[in-house]
Amino acid sequence: MASGHGRRRRDNLVPLAALINREIKSEKMEKPTVRYGHAGQSKKGEDYFLIKLDCQRVPGNPSSSFSAFAIFDGHNGNAAAVFTRENLLNHVLGAIPRGLGSEEWLQALPRALVSGFVKTDKEFQRRGETSGTTATFVIIDGWTVTVASVGDSRCILDTQGGAVSTLTVDHRLEENVDERERVTASGGEVGRLSIAGGAEIGPLRCWPGGLCLSRSIGDMDVGEFIVPIPHVKQVKLSNAGGRLVIASDGIWDALSSEMAAKSCRGLPAELAARQVVKEALRTRGLKDDTTCIVVDVIPPDSSLQPTTPPPKKQNRLKALFFRKKSCDSANKLSKRLSAVGIVEELFEEGSAILAERLGSDDCTAHSTSGLFTCAVCQVDLAPSEGISVHAGGIFSMSSKPWQGPFLCADCRNKKDAMEGKRPSGVKVA
Repeated sequence: MASGHGRRRRDNLVPLAALINREIKSEKMEKPTVRYGHAGQSKKGEDYFLIKLDCQRVPGNPSSSFSAFAIFDGHNGNAAAVFTRENLLNHVLGAIPRGLGSEEWLQALPRALVSGFVKTDKEFQRRGETSGTTATFVIIDGWTVTVASVGDSRCILDTQGGAVSTLTVDHRLEENVDERERVTASGGEVGRLSIAGGAEIGPLRCWPGGLCLSRSIGDMDVGEFIVPIPHVKQVKLSNAGGRLVIASDGIWDALSSEMAAKSCRGLPAELAARQVVKEALRTRGLKDDTTCIVVDVIPPDSSLQPTTPPPKKQNRLKALFFRKKSCDSANKLSKRLSAVGIVEELFEEGSAILAERLGSDDCTAHSTSGLFTCAVCQVDLAPSEGISVHAGGIFSMSSKPWQGPFLCADCRNKKDAMEGKRPSGVKVA
Protein backbone atom coordinates (compact mmCIF):
# COMPACT_ATOMS: atom_id res chain seq x y z
CA MET A 1 0.00 0.00 0.00
CA ALA A 2 1.26 3.45 -0.82
CA SER A 3 2.24 5.49 2.16
CA GLY A 4 -0.50 8.01 1.38
CA HIS A 5 -3.25 5.46 2.00
CA GLY A 6 -4.31 5.54 5.60
CA ARG A 7 -1.47 7.84 6.63
CA ARG A 8 -1.94 8.79 10.25
CA ARG A 9 -1.99 12.48 11.06
CA ARG A 10 -1.96 14.40 14.29
CA ASP A 11 -5.30 13.80 15.96
CA ASN A 12 -6.11 17.46 16.64
CA LEU A 13 -9.71 18.42 17.25
CA VAL A 14 -11.32 20.36 14.39
CA PRO A 15 -14.39 22.56 14.98
CA LEU A 16 -17.59 20.94 13.71
CA ALA A 17 -18.48 24.01 11.61
CA ALA A 18 -15.11 23.80 9.83
CA LEU A 19 -15.61 20.10 9.08
CA ILE A 20 -19.12 20.67 7.73
CA ASN A 21 -17.86 23.49 5.52
CA ARG A 22 -15.05 21.24 4.25
CA GLU A 23 -17.56 18.47 3.47
CA ILE A 24 -19.79 20.83 1.48
CA LYS A 25 -16.85 22.15 -0.57
CA SER A 26 -15.57 18.64 -1.32
CA GLU A 27 -18.86 17.37 -2.76
CA LYS A 28 -18.44 17.52 -6.54
CA MET A 29 -21.76 15.93 -7.41
CA GLU A 30 -24.95 15.03 -5.65
CA LYS A 31 -24.89 11.92 -3.51
CA PRO A 32 -26.61 8.83 -4.88
CA THR A 33 -29.66 7.13 -3.46
CA VAL A 34 -28.94 3.80 -1.76
CA ARG A 35 -31.67 1.16 -1.75
CA TYR A 36 -31.29 -2.37 -0.48
CA GLY A 37 -33.00 -5.69 0.01
CA HIS A 38 -32.15 -8.78 2.06
CA ALA A 39 -33.22 -12.41 1.85
CA GLY A 40 -32.01 -15.74 3.16
CA GLN A 41 -32.77 -19.33 4.07
CA SER A 42 -31.17 -20.95 7.11
CA LYS A 43 -29.78 -24.48 7.23
CA LYS A 44 -27.26 -24.30 10.11
CA GLY A 45 -28.07 -20.90 11.63
CA GLU A 46 -24.50 -19.61 11.13
CA ASP A 47 -25.05 -16.82 8.58
CA TYR A 48 -25.36 -13.27 9.94
CA PHE A 49 -25.56 -9.89 8.23
CA LEU A 50 -25.18 -6.18 8.97
CA ILE A 51 -27.09 -3.30 7.38
CA LYS A 52 -26.39 0.19 8.73
CA LEU A 53 -27.44 3.29 6.80
CA ASP A 54 -26.95 6.04 9.38
CA CYS A 55 -23.16 6.05 9.82
CA GLN A 56 -21.41 9.43 9.87
CA ARG A 57 -17.77 10.31 9.24
CA VAL A 58 -18.27 13.49 11.27
CA PRO A 59 -20.61 12.90 14.24
CA GLY A 60 -23.54 15.30 14.06
CA ASN A 61 -23.05 16.09 10.37
CA PRO A 62 -25.64 14.34 8.15
CA SER A 63 -23.78 15.38 4.98
CA SER A 64 -20.93 13.06 6.03
CA SER A 65 -23.16 9.98 6.10
CA PHE A 66 -22.20 6.61 4.63
CA SER A 67 -23.67 3.10 4.61
CA ALA A 68 -22.25 -0.26 5.70
CA PHE A 69 -23.36 -3.73 4.58
CA ALA A 70 -21.80 -7.05 5.51
CA ILE A 71 -22.29 -10.80 5.51
CA PHE A 72 -20.62 -13.14 8.00
CA ASP A 73 -20.74 -16.87 7.30
CA GLY A 74 -19.78 -18.71 10.47
CA HIS A 75 -18.42 -22.23 10.84
CA ASN A 76 -17.94 -24.49 13.86
CA GLY A 77 -20.63 -22.48 15.62
CA ASN A 78 -21.96 -18.92 15.31
CA ALA A 79 -19.92 -17.14 18.02
CA ALA A 80 -17.31 -15.63 15.67
CA ALA A 81 -19.96 -14.40 13.22
CA VAL A 82 -21.98 -12.74 15.98
CA PHE A 83 -18.90 -11.13 17.57
CA THR A 84 -17.65 -9.82 14.22
CA ARG A 85 -21.04 -8.35 13.33
CA GLU A 86 -21.13 -6.50 16.64
CA ASN A 87 -17.54 -5.18 16.69
CA LEU A 88 -15.93 -4.97 13.25
CA LEU A 89 -17.41 -1.63 12.14
CA ASN A 90 -16.39 0.14 15.36
CA HIS A 91 -12.86 -1.26 15.13
CA VAL A 92 -12.51 -0.04 11.54
CA LEU A 93 -13.77 3.45 12.36
CA GLY A 94 -11.53 3.59 15.42
CA ALA A 95 -8.48 3.14 13.20
CA ILE A 96 -9.23 6.24 11.09
CA PRO A 97 -7.76 9.53 12.38
CA ARG A 98 -10.34 12.16 13.25
CA GLY A 99 -10.62 15.46 11.42
CA LEU A 100 -10.16 14.13 7.88
CA GLY A 101 -12.07 15.46 4.89
CA SER A 102 -14.06 13.07 2.72
CA GLU A 103 -11.25 12.33 0.22
CA GLU A 104 -8.66 11.80 2.96
CA TRP A 105 -11.12 9.59 4.84
CA LEU A 106 -11.62 7.38 1.81
CA GLN A 107 -7.86 7.12 1.30
CA ALA A 108 -7.40 6.09 4.94
CA LEU A 109 -10.16 3.48 4.76
CA PRO A 110 -8.22 0.54 3.17
CA ARG A 111 -5.58 0.63 5.89
CA ALA A 112 -8.20 1.04 8.61
CA LEU A 113 -10.05 -2.01 7.30
CA VAL A 114 -6.91 -4.12 7.68
CA SER A 115 -6.43 -2.86 11.24
CA GLY A 116 -10.09 -3.43 12.10
CA PHE A 117 -10.13 -7.00 10.80
CA VAL A 118 -6.95 -7.94 12.69
CA LYS A 119 -8.14 -6.29 15.92
CA THR A 120 -11.50 -8.09 15.72
CA ASP A 121 -9.71 -11.41 15.25
CA LYS A 122 -7.38 -10.75 18.19
CA GLU A 123 -10.20 -9.81 20.53
CA PHE A 124 -12.35 -12.78 19.57
CA GLN A 125 -9.50 -15.25 20.03
CA ARG A 126 -9.00 -13.97 23.57
CA ARG A 127 -12.42 -15.45 24.38
CA GLY A 128 -11.06 -18.94 23.83
CA GLU A 129 -13.85 -20.04 21.47
CA THR A 130 -12.96 -22.11 18.43
CA SER A 131 -15.50 -20.95 15.86
CA GLY A 132 -14.59 -18.84 12.85
CA THR A 133 -16.29 -16.73 10.22
CA THR A 134 -15.89 -15.28 6.77
CA ALA A 135 -16.47 -11.55 6.48
CA THR A 136 -17.44 -9.54 3.41
CA PHE A 137 -17.71 -5.93 4.50
CA VAL A 138 -18.90 -3.12 2.19
CA ILE A 139 -18.78 0.63 2.84
CA ILE A 140 -20.60 2.96 0.44
CA ASP A 141 -19.67 6.63 0.73
CA GLY A 142 -21.20 8.68 -2.06
CA TRP A 143 -20.24 7.03 -5.33
CA THR A 144 -17.24 5.24 -3.80
CA VAL A 145 -17.58 1.57 -2.84
CA THR A 146 -14.95 -0.09 -0.63
CA VAL A 147 -15.05 -3.86 -0.06
CA ALA A 148 -12.92 -5.86 2.39
CA SER A 149 -13.21 -9.63 2.62
CA VAL A 150 -11.78 -12.81 4.10
CA GLY A 151 -13.13 -16.24 3.20
CA ASP A 152 -15.49 -17.13 0.39
CA SER A 153 -18.49 -14.89 0.78
CA ARG A 154 -18.49 -12.68 -2.30
CA CYS A 155 -19.49 -9.23 -3.52
CA ILE A 156 -20.14 -8.55 -7.19
CA LEU A 157 -20.90 -5.32 -9.03
CA ASP A 158 -23.39 -5.20 -11.91
CA THR A 159 -23.17 -1.95 -13.87
CA GLN A 160 -24.99 -0.42 -16.79
CA GLY A 161 -24.36 -2.34 -19.96
CA GLY A 162 -24.35 -5.70 -18.20
CA ALA A 163 -20.70 -5.64 -17.12
CA VAL A 164 -20.32 -7.87 -14.03
CA SER A 165 -17.15 -7.61 -11.95
CA THR A 166 -16.13 -9.36 -8.73
CA LEU A 167 -14.94 -7.03 -5.96
CA THR A 168 -13.66 -9.81 -3.70
CA VAL A 169 -11.19 -12.71 -3.92
CA ASP A 170 -12.23 -16.18 -2.75
CA HIS A 171 -9.79 -17.50 -0.13
CA ARG A 172 -10.52 -21.16 -0.83
CA LEU A 173 -7.44 -23.37 -0.93
CA GLU A 174 -8.93 -25.46 -3.73
CA GLU A 175 -8.97 -22.58 -6.22
CA ASN A 176 -6.43 -20.07 -4.88
CA VAL A 177 -2.88 -21.15 -5.75
CA ASP A 178 -1.28 -18.06 -4.21
CA GLU A 179 -2.91 -18.75 -0.87
CA ARG A 180 -1.80 -22.40 -0.92
CA GLU A 181 1.78 -21.26 -1.42
CA ARG A 182 1.48 -18.66 1.36
CA VAL A 183 0.09 -21.19 3.86
CA THR A 184 2.84 -23.73 3.21
CA ALA A 185 5.53 -21.01 3.34
CA SER A 186 4.16 -19.96 6.75
CA GLY A 187 4.40 -23.47 8.20
CA GLY A 188 1.03 -25.02 7.36
CA GLU A 189 0.29 -28.11 5.31
CA VAL A 190 -2.25 -28.37 2.50
CA GLY A 191 -3.94 -31.64 1.58
CA ARG A 192 -7.17 -33.59 1.34
CA LEU A 193 -8.77 -35.88 3.90
CA SER A 194 -7.30 -39.37 3.84
CA ILE A 195 -9.50 -42.42 4.33
CA ALA A 196 -8.81 -46.12 4.72
CA GLY A 197 -6.47 -47.39 2.04
CA GLY A 198 -4.78 -44.02 1.57
CA ALA A 199 -7.43 -42.56 -0.75
CA GLU A 200 -7.90 -38.79 -0.57
CA ILE A 201 -11.33 -37.20 -0.69
CA GLY A 202 -12.94 -33.77 -0.55
CA PRO A 203 -11.50 -30.29 -1.13
CA LEU A 204 -8.01 -29.14 -0.20
CA ARG A 205 -7.70 -28.26 3.47
CA CYS A 206 -5.16 -26.57 5.69
CA TRP A 207 -3.60 -28.59 8.51
CA PRO A 208 -3.71 -28.44 11.46
CA GLY A 209 -7.43 -27.82 11.71
CA GLY A 210 -8.71 -29.02 8.34
CA LEU A 211 -10.14 -25.65 7.26
CA CYS A 212 -10.89 -25.19 3.55
CA LEU A 213 -10.27 -21.43 3.80
CA SER A 214 -6.92 -19.67 4.10
CA ARG A 215 -8.31 -16.47 5.65
CA SER A 216 -10.98 -15.96 8.30
CA ILE A 217 -11.72 -14.27 11.61
CA GLY A 218 -11.45 -16.55 14.65
CA ASP A 219 -10.47 -20.21 14.21
CA MET A 220 -8.00 -20.23 17.08
CA ASP A 221 -7.77 -24.05 16.90
CA VAL A 222 -5.98 -23.90 13.53
CA GLY A 223 -2.60 -22.39 12.67
CA GLU A 224 -2.23 -18.64 12.80
CA PHE A 225 -1.30 -18.71 9.11
CA ILE A 226 -5.09 -18.69 8.64
CA VAL A 227 -5.04 -14.89 8.69
CA PRO A 228 -7.71 -12.20 9.17
CA ILE A 229 -5.98 -9.77 6.78
CA PRO A 230 -8.58 -8.86 4.14
CA HIS A 231 -8.41 -8.35 0.42
CA VAL A 232 -9.52 -4.73 -0.11
CA LYS A 233 -10.84 -3.17 -3.29
CA GLN A 234 -12.10 0.38 -3.70
CA VAL A 235 -13.91 1.63 -6.80
CA LYS A 236 -15.74 4.77 -7.81
CA LEU A 237 -18.94 4.42 -9.79
CA SER A 238 -20.03 6.81 -12.49
CA ASN A 239 -23.21 8.77 -11.84
CA ALA A 240 -25.05 5.95 -13.63
CA GLY A 241 -24.53 3.92 -10.43
CA GLY A 242 -24.61 0.16 -10.14
CA ARG A 243 -25.95 -2.87 -8.24
CA LEU A 244 -24.03 -4.81 -5.58
CA VAL A 245 -24.87 -8.42 -4.80
CA ILE A 246 -23.31 -9.52 -1.50
CA ALA A 247 -23.87 -13.16 -0.57
CA SER A 248 -22.58 -16.15 1.37
CA ASP A 249 -21.24 -19.26 -0.35
CA GLY A 250 -24.68 -20.84 -0.23
CA ILE A 251 -25.38 -18.58 -3.22
CA TRP A 252 -22.03 -18.85 -4.98
CA ASP A 253 -21.87 -22.65 -4.75
CA ALA A 254 -25.05 -22.66 -6.85
CA LEU A 255 -24.68 -19.61 -9.12
CA SER A 256 -21.88 -17.90 -11.00
CA SER A 257 -21.49 -14.15 -10.61
CA GLU A 258 -23.07 -13.61 -14.04
CA MET A 259 -26.00 -15.92 -13.25
CA ALA A 260 -26.74 -14.15 -9.98
CA ALA A 261 -26.62 -10.71 -11.59
CA LYS A 262 -28.75 -11.76 -14.56
CA SER A 263 -31.38 -13.51 -12.42
CA CYS A 264 -32.44 -10.28 -10.70
CA ARG A 265 -32.03 -7.56 -13.33
CA GLY A 266 -35.02 -5.26 -13.66
CA LEU A 267 -36.27 -5.98 -10.13
CA PRO A 268 -36.17 -3.56 -7.20
CA ALA A 269 -33.52 -4.41 -4.60
CA GLU A 270 -35.85 -6.15 -2.12
CA LEU A 271 -37.35 -8.44 -4.75
CA ALA A 272 -33.93 -8.92 -6.35
CA ALA A 273 -32.44 -10.37 -3.15
CA ARG A 274 -35.33 -12.82 -2.88
CA GLN A 275 -34.95 -13.79 -6.52
CA VAL A 276 -31.22 -14.55 -6.14
CA VAL A 277 -31.93 -16.81 -3.15
CA LYS A 278 -34.80 -18.46 -5.00
CA GLU A 279 -32.61 -19.13 -8.03
CA ALA A 280 -29.83 -20.61 -5.87
CA LEU A 281 -32.27 -22.93 -4.10
CA ARG A 282 -33.84 -23.96 -7.39
CA THR A 283 -30.40 -24.85 -8.76
CA ARG A 284 -28.87 -26.63 -5.77
CA GLY A 285 -31.41 -26.95 -2.99
CA LEU A 286 -30.88 -25.85 0.62
CA LYS A 287 -27.54 -27.48 1.45
CA ASP A 288 -26.07 -24.54 3.37
CA ASP A 289 -27.12 -21.23 4.91
CA THR A 290 -28.02 -19.01 1.98
CA THR A 291 -27.93 -15.24 2.51
CA CYS A 292 -28.03 -12.37 0.03
CA ILE A 293 -28.03 -8.57 0.24
CA VAL A 294 -28.70 -6.53 -2.91
CA VAL A 295 -27.72 -2.85 -2.82
CA ASP A 296 -28.58 -0.38 -5.58
CA VAL A 297 -26.46 2.77 -5.79
CA ILE A 298 -28.46 4.96 -8.15
CA PRO A 299 -28.77 8.63 -9.18
CA PRO A 300 -30.86 10.78 -6.80
CA ASP A 301 -34.62 10.45 -7.24
CA SER A 302 -34.89 13.92 -8.75
CA SER A 303 -32.80 12.88 -11.74
CA LEU A 304 -34.90 9.80 -12.37
CA GLN A 305 -38.05 11.72 -13.27
CA PRO A 306 -39.03 11.59 -16.96
CA THR A 307 -37.85 14.67 -18.83
CA THR A 308 -39.59 13.98 -22.15
CA PRO A 309 -43.34 13.94 -22.88
CA PRO A 310 -45.04 10.60 -23.60
CA PRO A 311 -44.87 9.54 -27.27
CA LYS A 312 -47.76 10.36 -29.60
CA LYS A 313 -49.99 7.61 -30.95
CA GLN A 314 -48.56 5.82 -33.97
CA ASN A 315 -49.80 3.19 -36.36
CA ARG A 316 -48.70 -0.38 -35.58
CA LEU A 317 -46.10 -0.65 -38.35
CA LYS A 318 -44.44 2.64 -37.39
CA ALA A 319 -44.54 1.68 -33.71
CA LEU A 320 -42.76 -1.62 -34.36
CA PHE A 321 -40.07 0.15 -36.40
CA PHE A 322 -39.61 2.82 -33.74
CA ARG A 323 -39.32 0.22 -30.98
CA LYS A 324 -36.67 -1.73 -32.91
CA LYS A 325 -34.67 1.43 -33.61
CA SER A 326 -34.82 2.43 -29.92
CA CYS A 327 -33.64 -1.02 -28.80
CA ASP A 328 -30.76 -0.90 -31.29
CA SER A 329 -29.71 2.51 -29.98
CA ALA A 330 -29.89 1.31 -26.37
CA ASN A 331 -27.81 -1.77 -27.17
CA LYS A 332 -25.16 0.35 -28.87
CA LEU A 333 -25.08 2.71 -25.89
CA SER A 334 -24.74 -0.20 -23.46
CA LYS A 335 -21.87 -1.69 -25.44
CA ARG A 336 -20.14 1.69 -25.60
CA LEU A 337 -20.49 2.24 -21.84
CA SER A 338 -19.16 -1.25 -21.16
CA ALA A 339 -16.25 -0.75 -23.54
CA VAL A 340 -15.01 2.52 -22.09
CA GLY A 341 -15.48 1.35 -18.52
CA ILE A 342 -17.71 3.30 -16.16
CA VAL A 343 -16.04 2.15 -12.92
CA GLU A 344 -12.80 3.75 -11.77
CA GLU A 345 -10.54 1.52 -9.66
CA LEU A 346 -9.07 3.54 -6.81
CA PHE A 347 -7.31 0.85 -4.76
CA GLU A 348 -6.77 -2.91 -4.64
CA GLU A 349 -4.46 -4.96 -2.42
CA GLY A 350 -4.65 -8.53 -1.16
CA SER A 351 -1.27 -9.16 0.44
CA ALA A 352 -1.27 -11.10 3.71
CA ILE A 353 1.90 -9.35 4.92
CA LEU A 354 0.87 -6.84 7.57
CA ALA A 355 3.78 -4.44 6.94
CA GLU A 356 2.75 -4.14 3.29
CA ARG A 357 -0.85 -3.42 4.24
CA LEU A 358 -0.17 -0.82 6.93
CA GLY A 359 2.31 1.08 4.77
CA SER A 360 4.68 3.69 6.17
CA ASP A 361 4.21 6.82 8.23
CA ASP A 362 6.45 9.71 7.24
CA CYS A 363 5.72 11.39 10.53
CA THR A 364 5.32 10.11 14.06
CA ALA A 365 1.86 8.81 14.99
CA HIS A 366 0.40 10.33 18.14
CA SER A 367 -2.85 9.87 19.99
CA THR A 368 -4.78 12.60 21.78
CA SER A 369 -2.76 11.85 24.93
CA GLY A 370 0.49 12.60 23.12
CA LEU A 371 1.62 8.95 23.20
CA PHE A 372 2.23 6.61 20.31
CA THR A 373 -0.66 4.34 19.31
CA CYS A 374 -0.61 0.75 18.07
CA ALA A 375 -1.66 0.72 14.40
CA VAL A 376 -3.83 -2.36 14.98
CA CYS A 377 -5.41 -2.25 18.43
CA GLN A 378 -5.12 1.55 18.95
CA VAL A 379 -3.76 1.27 22.51
CA ASP A 380 -1.48 4.03 23.76
CA LEU A 381 2.24 3.27 23.75
CA ALA A 382 5.16 5.07 25.32
CA PRO A 383 7.88 5.91 22.76
CA SER A 384 10.04 3.08 24.14
CA GLU A 385 7.22 0.53 23.75
CA GLY A 386 6.33 0.90 20.09
CA ILE A 387 7.79 -1.65 17.65
CA SER A 388 7.89 -0.61 13.99
CA VAL A 389 5.78 -2.83 11.76
CA HIS A 390 8.79 -2.79 9.39
CA ALA A 391 11.35 -3.91 11.97
CA GLY A 392 12.95 -7.24 11.11
CA GLY A 393 15.12 -9.53 13.20
CA ILE A 394 18.06 -8.26 15.17
CA PHE A 395 20.46 -8.95 12.29
CA SER A 396 18.13 -7.76 9.54
CA MET A 397 19.59 -5.05 7.29
CA SER A 398 16.11 -4.02 6.16
CA SER A 399 14.88 -3.01 9.60
CA LYS A 400 13.51 0.50 9.92
CA PRO A 401 12.79 0.66 13.66
CA TRP A 402 12.41 4.44 13.55
CA GLN A 403 9.65 4.43 10.92
CA GLY A 404 5.97 3.97 11.77
CA PRO A 405 3.38 2.71 11.96
CA PHE A 406 4.11 1.04 15.28
CA LEU A 407 2.71 -2.06 16.98
CA CYS A 408 2.37 -3.05 20.60
CA ALA A 409 4.24 -6.22 21.65
CA ASP A 410 1.06 -8.32 21.47
CA CYS A 411 0.25 -7.21 17.91
CA ARG A 412 3.89 -7.71 16.88
CA ASN A 413 3.67 -11.29 18.21
CA LYS A 414 0.54 -11.86 16.15
CA LYS A 415 2.19 -10.40 13.04
CA ASP A 416 5.15 -12.78 13.44
CA ALA A 417 2.86 -15.78 13.96
CA MET A 418 0.79 -14.99 10.85
CA GLU A 419 3.97 -14.88 8.80
CA GLY A 420 5.34 -18.14 10.26
CA LYS A 421 8.20 -16.40 12.09
CA ARG A 422 7.43 -18.16 15.36
CA PRO A 423 5.49 -21.31 16.31
CA SER A 424 1.75 -20.80 16.26
CA GLY A 425 0.27 -20.14 19.69
CA VAL A 426 3.65 -19.50 21.38
CA LYS A 427 3.87 -16.20 23.19
CA VAL A 428 7.16 -14.34 23.02
CA ALA A 429 8.28 -12.72 26.26
